[in-house]
Amino acid sequence: MANVPSDLKYAKSHEWVRVSGNVATVGITDHAQHELTDVVFVELPEVGRKVKAGDACAVVESVKTANDIYSPVSGEITEANKMVVADPALVNSEPYADGWFYKVKLSNPAELTALLGPEQYQVQIGGA
Repeated sequence: MANVPSDLKYAKSHEWVRVSGNVATVGITDHAQHELTDVVFVELPEVGRKVKAGDACAVVESVKTANDIYSPVSGEITEANKMVVADPALVNSEPYADGWFYKVKLSNPAELTALLGPEQYQVQIGGA
């Protein structure tokens, strides 16, 4: 069964959000990385880019497929995780730790209420 930390918010498109103040860290869920299998390449958004919730802003490629990553929230990219670009396998081994993708300064914190809680996400992926 997929690991679904209780302190995160989730997008229906399988991204997770960890909020600290007005900055959200974004990555893909344990369920998503299992579905992708071995991640071999990650392309992240440029720092300073403004994104809107639902925008495709990153790409993750595995041995099976390439998928767009959609920003679950709107704001300005403040940091991209260079570690995951250099070592894409971190997405598989540590999706909620060193395998995060980027940080975004929230322009509309109210968007967080549209995201799924851990229980709702468990139901979506068939784990509850």
